[in-house]
Amino acid sequence: MRYVGRFAPSPTGLLHPGSLVAALASYLDARQQGGRWLVRIEDVDTPRCILGADVALLEQLRLCGMVSDAPVMYQSQRNAAYKAALGQLIKRGLAYPCGCSRKDIEAAQAEQGRLKQRHTAAVYPGTCRNGLQGKAARAWRLDVQRVIDTLQLPTPLQWQDRRLGEQTQDVAQEVGDFVLRRADGLWAYQLAVVVDDAAQGVSDVVRGEDLADNTARQILLQRALGLPTPRYLHTPLVFGANGEKLSKQNGAQALDLSNPLQAVNQAARVLGLAPFDALAALSVPR
Repeated sequence: MRYVGRFAPSPTGLLHPGSLVAALASYLDARQQGGRWLVRIEDVDTPRCILGADVALLEQLRLCGMVSDAPVMYQSQRNAAYKAALGQLIKRGLAYPCGCSRKDIEAAQAEQGRLKQRHTAAVYPGTCRNGLQGKAARAWRLDVQRVIDTLQLPTPLQWQDRRLGEQTQDVAQEVGDFVLRRADGLWAYQLAVVVDDAAQGVSDVVRGEDLADNTARQILLQRALGLPTPRYLHTPLVFGANGEKLSKQNGAQALDLSNPLQAVNQAARVLGLAPFDALAALSVPR
């Protein structure tokens, strides 16, 4: 299988030091293995996207010596592919409409004595799994247990991360039936990323460790849709002075690219790599 890697930023702001680490890791992994490196703009969450941020992100990558080996894919242009994937799941009885609001879900969890944890979504209790019970349909969800039973998948799900080692997650218990299409009509990240990775022939997903928790859900969707599962590698996170990981949501500052080589070498240091003498060296396997 030929190596195909990708970097998939959201145009909700500019690259920051943490996202550069993930970009550099994915780029160097592709180059080291003689593969292709693709860029995908994950603009499916349109209300959060900033006009022109996609162009700025691509320019930041170019300044750092990283350019996609194929035309950039935009999720905002992929509606038909996502609709077809959801239709396939509905036809097979693996997805169902949901009328619950976030408040409904948290209230149901509280009744069961399961309090929402900080920085995590409440586990969906399956309220609409057997019918809307008079509610209007708001979203579509994957019936996780039905997928597991239909495909005879192990519980908990296990996979091997190239950096973190063996990973496990009981998706039914720890996540519940997760959203495929949101109440506002937008496509959920989990469905979009699975469909797009398959469409681009991605063999290896290299991304930040904060996304490792998504992997089991994506593997379930891959199995349900009959799509291949890439290899996964989750990179170290970069933390700010307050101990929180650097992210756009936490107000991480955009990269200072007055000296692109210096920025790249700071990211390389996080990855445990020796500094580069010039940006041109990025394209040479090490």
